[in-house]
Amino acid sequence: MNDRYGRDVLAGDWKAPRGGRATPVEAETGLVVEDVETGWVGAVVRVEKAGGMQVVHLEDRRGRVKGFPLGPGFLVEGRPAVLTPPTARKKAELAAARTAASRTASGSLAAPRGPARMARASRVFVEGRHDAELVEKVWGDDLRVEGVVVEMLDGIDDLAGLVRDFAPTATRRMGVLVDHLVPGTKEWRIVEQAQAVRPYAAHVCIVGHPYVDVWQSVRPERLGLEAWPVIPRGTSWKHRILAHLGWPHETQADVAQGWKRILGTVRGYRDLQPELLGRVEELIDFVTVGASA
Repeated sequence: MNDRYGRDVLAGDWKAPRGGRATPVEAETGLVVEDVETGWVGAVVRVEKAGGMQVVHLEDRRGRVKGFPLGPGFLVEGRPAVLTPPTARKKAELAAARTAASRTASGSLAAPRGPARMARASRVFVEGRHDAELVEKVWGDDLRVEGVVVEMLDGIDDLAGLVRDFAPTATRRMGVLVDHLVPGTKEWRIVEQAQAVRPYAAHVCIVGHPYVDVWQSVRPERLGLEAWPVIPRGTSWKHRILAHLGWPHETQADVAQGWKRILGTVRGYRDLQPELLGRVEELIDFVTVGASA
């Protein structure tokens, strides 16, 4: 049957504003909102009590921060909203997020930002570019705070000569990270000779990890592997690893791109094997304790 009078115009929420009624939205950190009265658009950075009222602070895209009374008068994604304080659960999540943000990739507490520190005379040396890039990604913030420079070696075949050239002292210490430092290997014998160089032995710390290449210090599960594959001696380790992963592996450019992908899986110290973590921490401690800038 046709309704000759049409629908009831008074049915439903006919008094609702054109944009809809305001809904409660928790003022979570990072939430982008617009203040209707002033047109100020910004992300929530904090909520606090001030002058007997709750105030939400919004940071705009230029980094300027402005406070507004918490409550109605905001738009979230173009819809009216009443901003409410974060709940206890949200506060706990925000506190956890702030704690995580206050730590560096190595797990250390992040130091307050300040002017760059003058580099120490002491140095940490690593075998190659990939080692240096990995150390920088995980420990870079710590090293800058401490004023420690990481330098690359062109191999360790003449490590004893490198020690003599650097001529370390009590205030100019030398730390060296060596790949595949396993008893009975060529690397082991080279390190023994370098550690015996006089009169520098007390001012040199040479440590190493057991892996054929620093790639292996990345936890294999980050690449979807249960374990790093065993590559037969006499073959190109990196090229065979890339082939095992199903990645391009014919050229050096393929190797460089493969390492970039592996390094990209590293988010922090939890993604590295403890055999590398301990050794790098040991070197940083050695070159900074008792050393002057």
